Amino acid sequence: MGHSQGEIAAAVVAGALTLEDGAKVVALRSRALRALAGGGAMASLALPHQRALAEIAPWGERLSVAAVNGPAAVVVSGEPTALAELLSRCESLGVRAHRIEVDYASHSAQVERIGPELLEALADLRPTTGRVPLLSTVTGDWLDTSGMDAHYWLRNLRQTVRFEQAVRTLLERRHTVFLEVSPHRC
Repeated sequence: MGHSQGEIAAAVVAGALTLEDGAKVVALRSRALRALAGGGAMASLALPHQRALAEIAPWGERLSVAAVNGPAAVVVSGEPTALAELLSRCESLGVRAHRIEVDYASHSAQVERIGPELLEALADLRPTTGRVPLLSTVTGDWLDTSGMDAHYWLRNLRQTVRFEQAVRTLLERRHTVFLEVSPHRC
């Protein structure tokens, strides 16, 4: 299982993508995201998913729930002005909220602008059925990794990350050990 871009590493470990194809997805996804730089923003909110949806509703497609990380932990992404207004609203409601230091809006409607470029760039991916089962945070369930083609990676970048749902699926299967591997700033 991997969270957003972390799912690329999970696909390589599972055997769905070669290391070269995994690196290609990372590099070309990052290059495509440059077109969105400066036009987006993201923030973490201490809210349940349904409440977050209700709070962002006044902004329509200008804001999206980018990730559901836990029972009261979401990430919202979208237009910087709309996000600033949401953060101000959260402050007035006493909702803990923190802006994430990025200038693009992954997992939002903005990603649709780079969809054609990403589909073309990743058109030659040839994923296979992995040796290790993979739990998708795009679907929140087990995945036949042979379907992790260009369209899958676009969905991975556009749709809400269903991390909480994926963890619950693992817990239901009696998995009890979880290891988080991520970069940390000094």
